[in-house]
This record gives sequence, structure tokens and C-alpha cells, in this order.
Amino acid sequence: MSTASPAPNRRDFLATSATALLATSAGAAAFNFTSSQPAAAAEASSIRPFTVSFPQQEIDELRRRIAATRWPDHELVSEAASRRTSATLAAGDTQGVQLATMQKLIQYWGTEYDWSKCEAQLKSLPHFVTEIDGLDIHFIHVKSSHQGALPVIITHGWPGSVIELLKVIDPLTNPTAHDGTAADAFDVVIPSMPGYGFSAKPTQPGWDPVRIAKAWTVLMKRLGYNRFVAQGGDWGALITEQMALMAPPELIAIHTNMPATIPPEIVKALAAGSPPPADLGPDEKRAYEQVAFFYKFGLGYANEMALRPQTLYGLVDSPAGLASWILDHDADSYALIARSFDGEPEGLTRDDILDNITLYWLTNTAISSARLYWEHRQTAKAGFFDAKGITIPVGVSANPSEIYTAPKSWTERAFPKLLHYGHPAKGCHFAAWEQPKYFTDDVRASFKTLRTA
Repeated sequence: MSTASPAPNRRDFLATSATALLATSAGAAAFNFTSSQPAAAAEASSIRPFTVSFPQQEIDELRRRIAATRWPDHELVSEAASRRTSATLAAGDTQGVQLATMQKLIQYWGTEYDWSKCEAQLKSLPHFVTEIDGLDIHFIHVKSSHQGALPVIITHGWPGSVIELLKVIDPLTNPTAHDGTAADAFDVVIPSMPGYGFSAKPTQPGWDPVRIAKAWTVLMKRLGYNRFVAQGGDWGALITEQMALMAPPELIAIHTNMPATIPPEIVKALAAGSPPPADLGPDEKRAYEQVAFFYKFGLGYANEMALRPQTLYGLVDSPAGLASWILDHDADSYALIARSFDGEPEGLTRDDILDNITLYWLTNTAISSARLYWEHRQTAKAGFFDAKGITIPVGVSANPSEIYTAPKSWTERAFPKLLHYGHPAKGCHFAAWEQPKYFTDDVRASFKTLRTA
């Protein structure tokens, strides 16, 4: 396998370090975030400031491509049926993201949406990069002004990014301004996964969730934290649970908003395509039906990325192609997003959604992020939702509109040191993004008893 560096692309000049910006012309240099080669020995473990910056020509090019969108024919099922949630959707009700939603999204994206607002928000935060295991890892690091703040590393998922976590930074680091006390304070670390956002793109295979989990422990220790907690949803949930399985002494607990709790006998029944076992309680039966539905009708995108991620050239060439792929993650979050473009925002606004999609476009990470599914397929020893034998303390948020709502009975069995079981009144797959108040409350409650050494 060749290890030659890839040809330069747009990401080479999208971001430069604050240090370089302040340096003299003789010492100024931009980082190359497409290379996985280690930094010089003296800098290999250094933490470098990072500045978010996108050239205007990239924004102009995006708008040009949006305006040139070529549309397919209308779907052959009713629009109303296509927008049902997983609780009411049946096989054959949908053919995917409907034309009306995409046309509204593209019209707004190309004429009214203003990326500069999101870029300004990103620039207001402290960003850094550091090389770990041969790869430059980007992260946001916000320290609380309160003494005794508990460090937490929070990991996003797909099709998310650090953008899906921005709303919870201030509530976690500045709790007294958000219905909390100084005793609720966290120092917050939010990394971009390899191949996502501003982190480097791996140039060789091997960056699976286990390797990322190891890198996150290195990162927290490099930041000087010898006692910390971790949180995640989607891929972030799996990575956080892998950290818990490794159980480094510095990691004292985790919180997940997409917990893996399915017992072995239920895993077996789902694999066989069996109806729900007769002895399941109401919450367990609903969870079984949710997972069975997702496995049968909701995994198309994941299967393609796990098997053939490189085939998805359309996602890096067409803004409409990228947007529709990102929207079609799960039935409930898609229904919520469709309502937002119908003028009925609930949790996620049109700008929220397009901020995230635009970041994927500007960083050209549609395929590099998709490869994580391929990596996981090569090394996974259990299903994403299968209980994995975690023994360290765990807090859980079981959101009602998640891919599946983990029953308390399964959660207690999967996590013998359960710190907190939260069941928010609202919340879909993107918990921190959609319902930051519920998310913050559950994270605080999960770790409250661990505040003292």
C-alpha cells in the first residue's frame, strides 16, 4: 500500500494556527491537515492553537453549485407518509428524502443562509490541534472559571460534527448562568474525530473506534487531566464505551445518550428476525420493535458506507447530494428536520442543519468521515447496540425519539454501576443539539456524586 501524501486539496488552506498568523513572514506557515505523517519530534506532543478560516471563494463556489442543482423526479409515495416517524412508518411508506424538503433546503441554502454566523461562533471558541498516533487531532477546549470543574471529553457522531455540541458548552462550563451551581461546572473538551471537521484525514486504514478511544485518553492526559469523565452519542457513544472497556485509571465514569444495552438473548432473537419475545415488558417490547425496524429499514446509508465508502463521489461533488445523504439518518430526526424546513422548527432550526452540512462541504469530509463505518466493520466484535460488559460507572439518557429508547431494565443489566437513568420528555438522535437543556441536566445528574476525589 502506498504511503505517499495525497494531492493538495481545499482543506490544506482552510485553517492556520493562531501562532502562524501572529508570526513574522519568516516563521509563518500553514498546517497541512491532509497528512498523517508525525510532526517533528520536538512538536509531536505539542498542543498548537488553531484558527477557523474559510476563503470567500469557497463560499462562492458552494453557492454556484447549489444554484446548478439538477433535480430527480418526484418520489412515488405520498409526502405525508414519507414524513412519518419510526413509530408509525411502515415498509413501503417512504422512498427516502422527499423532493419537496430538498427543494426548500436548497432554496434557503443558496439564497438566505449565512455561513459567516456559524464561522463567527466557531472563531469565538478556543481551538487546538495536537498530533496523536501520527495524526493531527483538532479539538475545542473550554475551561470553566469555577474551581473544581470536572473535565469531560464529549464525542460527536455521524452525520454530526463539533457543531452538534456547541449549544452545551456554556451550560456545562458556566452553570451559574444556566440554572446550575458552581458545583456543576465542567471543563469541556470536544474533539473532531479523524476524517471529520478539522482533524486530519487518515491516509492508511486503522482508525477504528478502538483506536480513537485510545487517542482520546492520550489527549485528556496530555491536557493535564488525571481524573476525567467522557460523554458521547452515535459514534461518540461507541467510542466512549470503548474508553470505558479499556478503563484507564484516569477515566472515572461515562455518560451516553445512545447506550448499548441489548441483552444477548435479545440480540439473538433480532438476528433471527423473530417477533418480540412474549415475556418482554412494554418498554422492552417497544425497544425491540424500534431496533427491528431500524435493522430492516434504516441501515441503508450505514451499509453503503461500511462496504463501499469510496463510491460516494456524489457527496463531495454535489451539495444537494451531500445534504440529502446527511438528512436520511433515522426516521425521527428526519421528520423533525423536514418540519423545520416547513417552518415548524422544534429543537433544530434550518440554520442549525445547514451549519453542519456546510462544514462537511467546506472541509470536504463526506467520504473521509464515511470510512469510519468501513473501519468499524473490519474490527467490530459486537453489534453497535449490544451490551458490552462495561464495569465502570455509567450515566444514561434514554431519549424518546432515539433510534431505540433503552429500557431501564436493560440499562441496569448492561451497566451494573448505573449512576443515573434519564428519560427526557423530548429528544431524538442529536440530543445535545436538539435538546441542550435536557442533555445538560442529565450529564450533571450523572456525574454529581463523582465530584470529589
